[in-house]
Amino acid sequence: MLINLDKLIMMVQQEPWAKKIAKDWDFWPHLMEWIEQHLFSDFLEQLVNQVDEIVDINPDLSEPEILSKATRYMVDFLGAHRASVRIYDPRAGKMLSFCSYPSDEERRETFIPLEGSIAGKVVLFRQTYLVPNILEEKLYHNKEVVNRRGDQSLMAIPLEIPGFFPHERDTVGVIQIYYLENNRSFTALEIQAANLMAKRLSFVIARKRILFMHSADEKREMIVGHIFRTLGTRGGIKMSEIFNRVIPELADIANLQSCALFSVSEDLNSVILEAGFPEAGGYHSIGKNFPVSSEPVIDLIVNQGDYSGESVYEVVTPSYVHVVDPQKSELISNSLKKFARLYRINSILYIPLRVDGELTHLMTFDALDERKHYRDDEINTFMFLGRELIKAQRMERLDDALHDFKNPAIATAGFARRLKKLLDTKETDESREQIRKYADILLDETSRLQELALSLYEVGEEQVVNLTEVLKGRFNINREAIREQLKQNVHLKEGSFDPDLNVRCYLLHVERVFDNLLNNATKAIPFKGGILEIRTYADGEWACAEITNTGHISEEDRERFLAGEGRGRGFYITNRIIRLLKGKIEISDGQDTTTFIVRLPKLP
Repeated sequence: MLINLDKLIMMVQQEPWAKKIAKDWDFWPHLMEWIEQHLFSDFLEQLVNQVDEIVDINPDLSEPEILSKATRYMVDFLGAHRASVRIYDPRAGKMLSFCSYPSDEERRETFIPLEGSIAGKVVLFRQTYLVPNILEEKLYHNKEVVNRRGDQSLMAIPLEIPGFFPHERDTVGVIQIYYLENNRSFTALEIQAANLMAKRLSFVIARKRILFMHSADEKREMIVGHIFRTLGTRGGIKMSEIFNRVIPELADIANLQSCALFSVSEDLNSVILEAGFPEAGGYHSIGKNFPVSSEPVIDLIVNQGDYSGESVYEVVTPSYVHVVDPQKSELISNSLKKFARLYRINSILYIPLRVDGELTHLMTFDALDERKHYRDDEINTFMFLGRELIKAQRMERLDDALHDFKNPAIATAGFARRLKKLLDTKETDESREQIRKYADILLDETSRLQELALSLYEVGEEQVVNLTEVLKGRFNINREAIREQLKQNVHLKEGSFDPDLNVRCYLLHVERVFDNLLNNATKAIPFKGGILEIRTYADGEWACAEITNTGHISEEDRERFLAGEGRGRGFYITNRIIRLLKGKIEISDGQDTTTFIVRLPKLP
């Protein structure tokens, strides 16, 4: 079975040691046959078994885990001491430390340069590089480490993983196999065996990526499915529900501790936290607004600043910024480093999201893993998620606006009818004053409807407003809505009021809170009738507004409301806006009454 047997025999006979052996022609074929049957067959069986072990590595493991397991097999088969894997990162132009066996990543350099290194030379020429004596090798720079470990020689094998798309780069790297022997002589057989195992390892990684692409398609369908299922529910789109359903299903991409969606202000000076996972546990304060300049990494993304770092602790690209080590990166503020330590976050991925070329949002993914690399297909899945969440956010705002159109629309129709009736009667001083009053109300309410429509994109600017005046104004509009809906036996009461309750907020937000609470309180009044009462007061640092109605709220509904999970859309909107305004909402029971207390930070 041996190929070119005659040529092989002639080559052996030329060896000095072979010349001393009898030249009987029958001896050599018998020797070769014996070697084939007793040596090669055993060796090939061991090699095939070892290759099968590599091919059968579970593709569900992470790439570092797959590579670590494969290098363990290679070390054992080749009788080596240890092995490491480095992958070329074309964005950073450096060799990235990916894994090792035995695992000692904490003592390894994260990056080494492509030029002037053994790993770089293997990647550039795609050929095996042998180092019989590491201490004498000029391309091996960190000799102190190998001295400490006892490594004396190494074999560096190229690792190539083909891309699957026309414009996708091949992944290239190197497997460095270390030996304890000094001045080691590497045989052609072990070099070929090592290269064979490296090629089979490429097959395992390629299979994993094919499975991931299939999984990525399923995840994209899942993301869209969750959004449209939520859209079809009675309560409409709720970002918190989408996050809670979608993010856990991305766990196989990254061991995520948390994830957040931020919107970027039109002037690019601030970002607002729109949604996050998980909501509980102090991770996310929805509505938190902070300056772009307070976080260097966000400033870099939003303002597209020049980056001159060495990419040792972060990877900066036009598509994303990956902070490999938050504690050592200069792009992370001290407060965020503290947060990362507290929640054991070991890497952070930032993905900017653009609409028609304009930066409107960005997403962050906080991983528990010491993640050093994200593949393009993983980044693409995260970007797809971000784009779909932007669509969901717009649908959520549309749902909110449509819900909050009802009361002002009903009141406006009532005032318009009353105004027309006055215009049809003979004009008097009294009617002229009433017409002016109704016209002012119609102007205010139609302007407010316009603001609600515009809130799909923005909510204006924060301003100082008088909480008492806003509550009294919305109470009057609700009074008209009650009249238009012919609701009977509702007795309205006002006061007492504190005239000096000033707060800084978005006026539209406060109006929406009061509209929803007044509307819900009105609907909660029993059919036989009852009271609807408002009052305001100061309580320490809080400006407080109370809305009381006849009727009892169950403990279950009370807890659901305070958690933002009330059955109606208005409960969800109110709870979210209160959090945005850094306020609180409380519910207290009286004798057959329920009181909602809104607390907002009071200005001095």
